[in-house]
Amino acid sequence: MEWDTGAAAWMLTSASLVLLMTPGLALFYGGMVRGKSVLNMMMMSFGAIGVVGVIYVLWGWSMSYGADVGGVVGNPFDQFGLSGTLFDDAGAAVVSPLGNYPQVIDVAFQVTFAIITVALISGAIADRVKFGTWMVFAGVWATFVYFPMAHMVWGGGLLSADGPFGSIAAPIDFAGGTVVHINAGAAALVLAIVVGKRKGFGTEPMRPHNLTMVMLGAALLWFGWFGFNAGSAFGANETAGLAWVNTTSATAAAMLAWLITEKVRDGSATSLGGASGVVAGLVAITPAAGSVSPVGALVLGAVAGVLSALAVGLKYKLGFDDSLDVVGVHLVSGLWGTVAIGFLATETGLFYGGGAAQLAVQVIIAVIAVVFSLVMTTIIALVLKATMGWRISEEAEVGGIDLAVHSESAYETIQQGSVAKEIRA
Repeated sequence: MEWDTGAAAWMLTSASLVLLMTPGLALFYGGMVRGKSVLNMMMMSFGAIGVVGVIYVLWGWSMSYGADVGGVVGNPFDQFGLSGTLFDDAGAAVVSPLGNYPQVIDVAFQVTFAIITVALISGAIADRVKFGTWMVFAGVWATFVYFPMAHMVWGGGLLSADGPFGSIAAPIDFAGGTVVHINAGAAALVLAIVVGKRKGFGTEPMRPHNLTMVMLGAALLWFGWFGFNAGSAFGANETAGLAWVNTTSATAAAMLAWLITEKVRDGSATSLGGASGVVAGLVAITPAAGSVSPVGALVLGAVAGVLSALAVGLKYKLGFDDSLDVVGVHLVSGLWGTVAIGFLATETGLFYGGGAAQLAVQVIIAVIAVVFSLVMTTIIALVLKATMGWRISEEAEVGGIDLAVHSESAYETIQQGSVAKEIRA
């Protein structure tokens, strides 16, 4: 068989770009926390790579794309250890159902999505959780929440075009509005509530310690996102080109909208706001990248920038400590991007004469995704709280989680300061 080497090369490149997003996220999140917590924050992202990278090969792919079980999940034993995924019974390479290239490339691409989704959640619980509990959570949550959601949306399950809503209008989630961002954002909300607030939340400043890192991380996320969105065309084609242009357009509009909102509300347009606006735009365009026009992408991104800029302050009003605004950015912009398809999709959207069917379906799949993630994450979080416990000691939190948990410090001055305090004590 002669493979489409161009498509294969593009998909491998896209997989590499998406994998880069997780170290980029580590920089983004690491810069947003205080200096005494930066290594732990980055380690939570790298830990997600380790855990999910292992279990995806064993049962993650099978649960996502294996034989359907009740429309909710794939059979974990159907292709356990990638059995039957790489080669057929005759020893020939299995062809991807999405293009003329080996299916193993799809495995490479999809594992990176699972990794970044788990890593995103960590921003909600910065500074205060046991690393061991986080690592167990990463594996359990991926198994019981992410893999089923991926199957429901992309593996032919309940929320796919083959599901019960497909007869109304085919649900659209081009690259992960429900699977990645609503899923992670809802989980982040649960963990922020179950784990509880940081000591001093709302009463003492908890400013980002390194905004240069934040902006560099945002830049790497933007770069990697071209693999995320344009790669979801599964070929180097016109759909990939449209997704690339839409991704840039929406992100630029969201960044400007966030900065304008900040300037009007607070009097200053900040670098943190610019970086956060970038991520909000990337999140919002993810489900819609292949179904809206570039002008529609501008509208979608601009609204996302305003919504998320306003939403990040809700944690203070509602009293939950979402440390790095995972809920305000990923849940809010993920919901908006998923629902906005019903208005802005060029073929089926309400604004293009498509009627209300697409909008209704988008709302339904968004609500189901939120409820599923909230319920499942609550169960997992409470079980771990009762068994392993989530919180490090108050002394460790105040002194710095990096030294307490990892016996390391990102900056020598922090370690010296801690030693000096111990000597004085």
